[in-house]
Amino acid sequence: MVSESSELNEIMASYSTNAHQLEGENRILRDSVTQLRNELNKFKEPALMVCDVVDIIDDKAIVKTPNGNRFFVNMTSECHNEILPGDSVLTEQKNLTVIKKIPNNKKFGVEQFVIVQKPNIKWSQVGGLSSQMRELQEVIELPLKKPELFEEIGILPPKGILLHGPPGTGKTLLAKAVANSTNSTFIEIVGSELVQKFIGEGAKLVKEIFQLAREKAPSIVFIDELDAIAAKRIEVGTSGEREVQRTFMQFLAELDGFKNLDNVKLIGCTNRRDVLDSAITRPGRLDRLIEVPNPDCEGIEEIFKIHTKNMNLNKNVRKNILCRLFDGMSGAEIQAVATEAGYFAIRDKRTEILHSDFANAVNKIKEKDTSEEHFKKMFC
Repeated sequence: MVSESSELNEIMASYSTNAHQLEGENRILRDSVTQLRNELNKFKEPALMVCDVVDIIDDKAIVKTPNGNRFFVNMTSECHNEILPGDSVLTEQKNLTVIKKIPNNKKFGVEQFVIVQKPNIKWSQVGGLSSQMRELQEVIELPLKKPELFEEIGILPPKGILLHGPPGTGKTLLAKAVANSTNSTFIEIVGSELVQKFIGEGAKLVKEIFQLAREKAPSIVFIDELDAIAAKRIEVGTSGEREVQRTFMQFLAELDGFKNLDNVKLIGCTNRRDVLDSAITRPGRLDRLIEVPNPDCEGIEEIFKIHTKNMNLNKNVRKNILCRLFDGMSGAEIQAVATEAGYFAIRDKRTEILHSDFANAVNKIKEKDTSEEHFKKMFC
């Protein structure tokens, strides 16, 4: 009898334990079902559109959709008192009723297209461009550092400059050096990046670039390959060409919109000055044209010294002869020759760079017969 009672107690205890376990499992399952139902409801909810409020009229609002269209719409009573013109809001897609205000995004979308940096290039690292350096210091550096000087004299400095010349002559280097000397934010963008796929996107990008420049002032906006958007306009063209012209017109409007003594300066850069529209180079815009040609003999020596100052050169390296061979080469090509000469020494497992290394490097860069034997015949 006692054994039967104990067995019965064990069976009842096991059933009680199983019941607790089942209740716990049921609770977990109910929570999972509730969570899945909430997720399913989210999938069923229609997406909301992000719009900008242009104006408030009584209890209604004028909103601008992402494609630029404007609508006169209703607002919910909950958000009526907290919305002001310029705010970003969520609207229902079907009738565009304003539902909720959202915080404005302070991060510029343009930052994915531009390079924003504080350059560390010094004037001493620029060789063979003394006259160009002087003009940049007068047009860009002086107005940023001493604007009161121009106010006392009563003149307005140019808003920007145009650097033009062959590739590799140091145009970007000059722009970075003047940005460093003025402690300015350097905003670099390639002109082709301003040509966007959809209508109005390029003009919007230009507007955001100048807005970003004002936010980070003092700043220098450097536009490389300016001819991509500022080429001469034609009356008849494709839809893509018309979109480029719209972007160009926005660029001119932004350029006209800031003051000569503002903390924002513009530097344009091109290898094709001949194809530029005259509207960009007229007085009041990029009216200071600075040519950056290939270096002369004196400039070649300066550039060669800059790029070889940290190199372990053999005492028999004849710099005067090498500089003659660099005639017609750009600063970038001279730097490439110095680098290539170092590689020739590394291949021969040497730590000292010989005259022949530079000879072979010039031969490789210029693809001409400039071997050491040829040098001896000419100059020895």
